[in-house]
Amino acid sequence: MKKQIALAFFLAATFSAQAQQGGISSEMLNQIKKSYQNSASDKAIRNALGTNSIDQLAVNQENLANFDTHFTYKVKSIGITNQKSSGRCWLFTGMNVLRAQMINQYKLDGMEFSQNYVFFYDQLEKANLFLQGIIDTAKKPMEDRTVDWLFQHPLSDGGTFTGVADLIQKYGLVPAAVMPETYASNNTSKMRSLIGLKLKEFGLQLREAVAKGAKTSAIQQQKTEMLGTVYRMLAINLGEPVQHFTWALKDGEPKEYTPVQFYKEFLGNDLTNDYVLLMNDPSREYYKCYEIDYDRHVYDGHNWIYVNLPIEEIKEIAIASIKDNTSMYFSCDVGKFIDRERGLLDVKNFDYESLMGTTFGMDKKQRIQTYASMSSHAMTLMAVDLDKNGKSKKWMVENSWGMTGYKGHLIMTDEWFNEYMFRLVAQKKYVPAKVQELLKQKPILLPAWDPMFSQDN
Repeated sequence: MKKQIALAFFLAATFSAQAQQGGISSEMLNQIKKSYQNSASDKAIRNALGTNSIDQLAVNQENLANFDTHFTYKVKSIGITNQKSSGRCWLFTGMNVLRAQMINQYKLDGMEFSQNYVFFYDQLEKANLFLQGIIDTAKKPMEDRTVDWLFQHPLSDGGTFTGVADLIQKYGLVPAAVMPETYASNNTSKMRSLIGLKLKEFGLQLREAVAKGAKTSAIQQQKTEMLGTVYRMLAINLGEPVQHFTWALKDGEPKEYTPVQFYKEFLGNDLTNDYVLLMNDPSREYYKCYEIDYDRHVYDGHNWIYVNLPIEEIKEIAIASIKDNTSMYFSCDVGKFIDRERGLLDVKNFDYESLMGTTFGMDKKQRIQTYASMSSHAMTLMAVDLDKNGKSKKWMVENSWGMTGYKGHLIMTDEWFNEYMFRLVAQKKYVPAKVQELLKQKPILLPAWDPMFSQDN
């Protein structure tokens, strides 16, 4: 008995010593405390931070002079949109690219498409994507990484250009007045969370049906009934999508359209095959084609498949497109170094290093690898300012936050563009043949939970 007690004390002491080797000991804590000098400047900063935000105190006063708002080339667009309290930037951006095309082609005074119409089908299709994904993985354990990811992400209002392409080509477009916004479309969180909660419940029921050996046809019928519940939840929040409507172009004769007929007559782009998806991700090999699993909106649609290129080559493509009066889907890590009031994205906006007394030395590759930076918001790239050698100095995007920033736009320095730009979608005619050849590669499949990839919102 004494030996057992002694052994227990020995093991406890050993574990305690091991814990102390990696924990903060009293000696280590004293050493840490001594490194803080509590100088007069530290006291002043601490007092200031007691009643002010870090960004307010980190503002770089030397960078507050009026900045140049002239651009060498700018795509014409009329009217600023507002996604309000929703994650639909990807949808607003895709539609802003298309409306700029229609405004320029038909010399319109303005044009806006119904985001609510496409968003209804986006949510219905994503619900189906989740439920079918649950069926496809039903024989895997709940702790399987894909199953776990699906249940963590049953529904979102974020997205990418592939969603714009698949949804519009399947369901068409309607003018904004035909299916206007509702409170729920402008404030998506509660509706999304309730539908997501119901989808998780449905997911468990589908897994149980598969485990009990239900026939495929019976499971598909069960899924269809579940989607009927989702459809009703969407309809009472967003309104039911129109099937026919009457509309006239300028002073022309009013004509009846289906949403698909309207899209084909006035736009008709092959959004899947006429565009190339580009990425600047220095954490992965350039000149390779990649695909993100489950990074789509429609089950039988397309994952995000892109070519990874150096930033300078992406700039050349963007400049060629803007010169030809064609805007682009663009996404970035918008929250970094943003001066929202002025609408300026500039790495010199805030001096966090002087305020905090340390440096922040990670480069773009390291920020991606550590989840410190990723694409978070989509906007419409529509202007560039060039120097005498044709090199970019700054860029401008049309945003979807209403009349905030610079007249509803954001202006970014070229240095900021290098550090925080990630995705660009350009028409093929602006993409060099050697880059298009890369699309013939078999894409390298990356998992849905890859650190680089979240939906733009």
